Amino acid sequence: MQLGMALPAALAVLIGTLAAWLSGPEGMLQSLLPAVLVLVLCLVAMRPTRLIWLVIAGWAFANVQQEWGRSLPAGLSGEDVTIQAKVESVQQEVGSSRLRLAVDACQVPDYLPRCQSLTGVRVSAYGDRVYRVGERWQMTLRLRPPHGFANPNTFNFEQWLWREGIHATGYVRQDPAPVRLSEATPTLRQLAIKKLSTQPLEERTKRWLAALTLGASEQLNQEDWALLNATGTTHLVVISGLHVGLVASFMLLLARLAARLLTPTNWRLSVWPWWLAGASAVGYAMLAGLAPPAMRAMIMTLLGLWVLSGRHAPGPWQAWWLALGLVLIVDPLALWRPGLWLSFIAVAWLIIIWQGRPRPQGIKGWCWALLRSQLLLAPLMAAAVLLAFGRVAPGAPLVNLLAVPWVSSIMVPSALLGWLLSPLPGIGALVWWCFELALQVFYQLLVVTVRLVPLIQPPSSLVMPLVCALLLLSLCWGMPSVPTWLRVSATLLTLSLPWWVTDESLPYGELRVTVHDVGQGQLIELRSANNRLLYDTGPRFRSGFMPLQTLWPPSQTFDRVIVSHADIDHAGGVDALRDDHQVAQWWAPRGETLTVSSNECAAGQQWQRDGVRYQILWPPPGDNALSANDRSCVLQVSVGGHHLLITGDVSRDIERRLITNIAKPTSVLVAGHHGSHTSSGVQFVRMSSPKHVIFSAGRNNAFNHPADDVVRRFRRQQSCLWNTAHDGALQFDLRPDHPVEVIPLRRHLGSEKRC
Repeated sequence: MQLGMALPAALAVLIGTLAAWLSGPEGMLQSLLPAVLVLVLCLVAMRPTRLIWLVIAGWAFANVQQEWGRSLPAGLSGEDVTIQAKVESVQQEVGSSRLRLAVDACQVPDYLPRCQSLTGVRVSAYGDRVYRVGERWQMTLRLRPPHGFANPNTFNFEQWLWREGIHATGYVRQDPAPVRLSEATPTLRQLAIKKLSTQPLEERTKRWLAALTLGASEQLNQEDWALLNATGTTHLVVISGLHVGLVASFMLLLARLAARLLTPTNWRLSVWPWWLAGASAVGYAMLAGLAPPAMRAMIMTLLGLWVLSGRHAPGPWQAWWLALGLVLIVDPLALWRPGLWLSFIAVAWLIIIWQGRPRPQGIKGWCWALLRSQLLLAPLMAAAVLLAFGRVAPGAPLVNLLAVPWVSSIMVPSALLGWLLSPLPGIGALVWWCFELALQVFYQLLVVTVRLVPLIQPPSSLVMPLVCALLLLSLCWGMPSVPTWLRVSATLLTLSLPWWVTDESLPYGELRVTVHDVGQGQLIELRSANNRLLYDTGPRFRSGFMPLQTLWPPSQTFDRVIVSHADIDHAGGVDALRDDHQVAQWWAPRGETLTVSSNECAAGQQWQRDGVRYQILWPPPGDNALSANDRSCVLQVSVGGHHLLITGDVSRDIERRLITNIAKPTSVLVAGHHGSHTSSGVQFVRMSSPKHVIFSAGRNNAFNHPADDVVRRFRRQQSCLWNTAHDGALQFDLRPDHPVEVIPLRRHLGSEKRC
């Protein structure tokens, strides 16, 4: 490929991937595809030399389009599927394993849709059966199409599944039992991980060694990831340009030293050290499994070596565009990986701030270069992370200033040196012991940073002003010949912005309600001007996962948390809420067993905050004879003439007892028991006559909630029906003299025309 073709090649693959995304199943360009194809063919006919760009764009387009057709057909959701597959990764959890499978063959009964296009699935395997990477199994799976929760300012799990090539999720059926078809042939990476497990090191040290040197990031636990995300240091652990570049640089240094000894007269002209450095980069990336970050780092390192070699090498910007084009040609889905853009933006900014400057000399010069680079990168990276994730680690600039040289100069070299010296008895273990001490220092740095400067999620009104201010700060300090007064002004603007941009606090007398999408469970957030209340805490699944953990950064404050009853789908997130956040008061019915001490929730209790009136309508004080469901706290909230009613899991019998105490008409009803036929009786539905009804239920749940007869009852009352399983999180405001408008986070065709 000619160097002048780098930019057009990158643009061609970008256009191809974006066109495929826009022309997807629900894309904007679906009907325009024939016309676009005719236009492209005409351009190629006029200029045949453009055929290469058409091929590149077509390759990217076809790869992305292919992913749309590989998802599990809707007709197979909840059905048993028999597959033969190879285990690609295993994550051990308490009482279960999370498996990533590469499907070789798939069989279903004749009356069901075919599943031949299924190539990658992610399933949970419960029980004590041991699975190993590389084994081939025949197993029966209960699958569903890729799906994720849709909540405000949270990770898009559904898109992550799509870009990772996971076409279905589910679990392994125990009957019939899975059958191992072939044993695993251990790879070098697996042998290395096994060797690590036998070392006399702390478990945390083994996890981090595997992640830092072998790309086995699945070895890190949830606590490790939470700490890295909260401090903005995730990039230091994932196999990236830092790790691959260090390996290539070390090999280049050794090879050039050998060349100087072997051929002292012309060692500078020797080519083989550069080839050896490139080979080491490729070999290390392959050892790390050639995951997308490692593959991206390998390509960028190879091109970096080419540029530094000076032999017919491209310029920095040509190499940048060429690297981007190659990465997207190899993996078109990388376009939707935030890590791709964070790394390429960082490299582009480094090119800008160092282009035309002399190369640093000596230790002092390199230390100053590192300090300058980190300080100039920090605001740009903070802006990119804030724009991508809506959250930012304010301590990231300072912690990276210390962590980057610590990890790159001490931890990674000692970890790699330990592998190099591991055949020598005792010496490799001694080096790894030094790594363990360095890891303890690094870990404590992260812990202290999180404690002093926790992860923050600014209000949406502040996100774009902060992003623009951070970008202005980067440009002012990174670009040459910028006046000092402008740099100082940009700094003061960024520092003062959080104080003079107004927060999204609600006016007095208004209430914002969010029914979060947490699957088969319930979690409702009620916020007024100075009060924050939670009703229920969502479920806890068999794997131990609590959706509540994904909703907010740590250290949130809640004035009151009402747990309707102790069932796992309502109280499953209590532990996460207790450990990660501050709760002033806990409330629950008498007789419910929780892991926190709570006040009794009983009928007759009422309070008023910020002009909003709260009333507990059920259960009766001190009544323990009721079932767990019928003990549920029933909450009624009133703002002006609007009334919100949340009934927990009470049955129809309890609903009949409540009819006389309910304020009518009900503006919004969160349907009892997720829409089960045991709740929402005919008389209750008629008397409450809710304008809006919300079902908090899981998609394709095993209980078939909401029940058909319940849905029909509400439809006969002409209620607007909403379901978190399909609509995602649902948000609405209760304001005096204003109609209630329910806003679904997951918008789809016809969602605005239901009421």
